[in-house]
Amino acid sequence: MQIVYDYPLYRPPSEANSVIFQVTIGCSYNKCSFCNMYRTKKYIERSLNELKSEIDLVATEQPRTGRIFLADGDALNLQTPVLLQILEYLFLKFKNLERVSCYAMPRNILQKKDTELQLLREAGLSMLYVGIESGNDLVLRRITKGASQSQIIQSCKKAKDHGFTLSCMIILGIGGRTYSMQHIVDTARIVSEISPNYLAALTLSLEQGVYDEFMDKYSNQFEPLDDLEILKELDILISGINSKYPIMFRANHASNVYSIGGTLPHDKTMLLSLIHELRLNPGRLKDKRLRRF
Repeated sequence: MQIVYDYPLYRPPSEANSVIFQVTIGCSYNKCSFCNMYRTKKYIERSLNELKSEIDLVATEQPRTGRIFLADGDALNLQTPVLLQILEYLFLKFKNLERVSCYAMPRNILQKKDTELQLLREAGLSMLYVGIESGNDLVLRRITKGASQSQIIQSCKKAKDHGFTLSCMIILGIGGRTYSMQHIVDTARIVSEISPNYLAALTLSLEQGVYDEFMDKYSNQFEPLDDLEILKELDILISGINSKYPIMFRANHASNVYSIGGTLPHDKTMLLSLIHELRLNPGRLKDKRLRRF
């Protein structure tokens, strides 16, 4: 017997070795014009009894589980008492459990009271993955993100204030040629202000299911960036991030033109030197056939 997942199933790259429980199916918002992850699903909150049965099964087969990821798109949208019961049962069944994490939209975090976030953190939910995408309000409206620059900053700071480890994602090229500079400069600025523990830079790659919708939001005026322009955005992003706290930075997603990573600000000079070298030697970039979002 095994868990039967409702596919497609997504998780962050860093959760590759984690056990996944789908506490929700799909995404309660599901309107981001660039995201095709949950378009085939209707949002559902799964019953506690059903989840407990799955937890019992995995606890028997993998009792030494140390990390768990709660899927799908926004487990934090669950009512706090329900999520607390799930967390309590997880820690009851997995004695070696060290980390429980989930995706969280800015609106999810802002909707939770301070006392709720405190209870969730104390119950063992320790890491949140938040998609920033862009720090520019115009771009955020174009991609129907459902959050403004100020709301993203407020939500991320709120999460950090309550002790959550924060991993954020931004998307290179999502402003197109027209808004490239505004997008990347503002993104570097709010990343500096938020100072997430981890930052991942992905590269825009539109799947067919959302291509027409995305283009419509840009009034069919969107011009995608080429590889050298993506590297320029990456250069400006890293140059513009100034945080007094260390940020573990990665641009090693399958969508990226080249895999790089380091800790900011310690490795800033090294990363910028590598980017400059790649801009002079584009033949070293990843084959386009090997890239995907």
